[in-house]
Amino acid sequence: MERQAELDWLRGLMLVLMTITHLPTWFSSRAGQPFGFVSAAEGFVFLSAFLVGSVYSHKARTRGYAVMRRALWLRALKVYAAHIALLLFLLLVLVPIAVSRDAHAITDLASYYLERPRLALVSGLVLAYNPPLLDILPMYVLFLAASPLILEYGARRGWGVLLTLSAVLWLFAQYGGGRHVYESVAALVGWPVPYGATGAFSFLAWQLMWLVGLRVGANRGIAASPAPPVEASWSRPGIAIAMGIAAIFFLWRHVVGQIPFGPDAALDTLFDKWHLGPLRLLNFAMLALIAVQCRRVLVAWAAHSPIATMGRTSLVVFSAQLVICLTVLTVVGDTARPHLSVFETALVIGALLALYGVARATQDGAQFLRARRRVQTARVSARAAR
Repeated sequence: MERQAELDWLRGLMLVLMTITHLPTWFSSRAGQPFGFVSAAEGFVFLSAFLVGSVYSHKARTRGYAVMRRALWLRALKVYAAHIALLLFLLLVLVPIAVSRDAHAITDLASYYLERPRLALVSGLVLAYNPPLLDILPMYVLFLAASPLILEYGARRGWGVLLTLSAVLWLFAQYGGGRHVYESVAALVGWPVPYGATGAFSFLAWQLMWLVGLRVGANRGIAASPAPPVEASWSRPGIAIAMGIAAIFFLWRHVVGQIPFGPDAALDTLFDKWHLGPLRLLNFAMLALIAVQCRRVLVAWAAHSPIATMGRTSLVVFSAQLVICLTVLTVVGDTARPHLSVFETALVIGALLALYGVARATQDGAQFLRARRRVQTARVSARAAR
């Protein structure tokens, strides 16, 4: 299947927003959730699931389910390897430096590792201990590993049962179901890692975002044809309603800040990021509909865009931005200045330029290796023909 440049551009945009949010600068609080009460994580997870559903459904249809399963599990293994490399970099390289420098940004982030280093290290290798900033890739690994079975079941028996079960699990997560299940199982088997050390994301809630993305992508993969014009899919009143709702969330976020009802307000759970609250889902759905409607504009923006280049190598760029952000937290700390400074502006620009350089190097390296393989294949064929 041909790459969709607009999806690469959107994934690149999510990576840019993550980088700006994670770096301890004046921009962090201003650029976090810039389009409403939706973060880069929602867009990144949904787009990843959409691409998995699209690419691997097409692969299953053209080459068989066995090939699809092997390819997806290999992808999950690559993401797992990237996560373990990041975890070891944090725990074995940055934490000792942070302890010697009394850098609380890192020592607080890895506090459980400092309390029980051996248990934390072993638990991290099995994805049970996930420090902040390193807790999205473990979720991605598990979702990727389950995706071949989900895609095959959906193709053979339909998606109704899967989506219903997913919605029930999401609702269960809204009432602390994930914590209850984890703590019950941990008490039963004597597992010592506390729930708070497993990461901020509620897997039971976020699986809904992944499953919906898989479903939408699977439709695209089965069709294996260019997407139909969006004007034929959505009525003008429907788009107007979506834009109106999105505008309300946008203005609300920029008037009151990232906490819609104020600190400790009970209604803030409706926008909770970690449990994917219902109004956050509504906000994301409206933005997704607008993005579909604006597909032609996104395609034009994506042409020769450095942001799209970053999106094409998303795993490498994501890992690189975590290395940069964690290193900055170790050396500089997490205290952002109250006013915009030249140093913080240079820091953000330098980080983004470095990520673009990583993306270009990765892309050029991949192209070189493909060209080299083609030359070697041609030589082998020529020898066989003699």
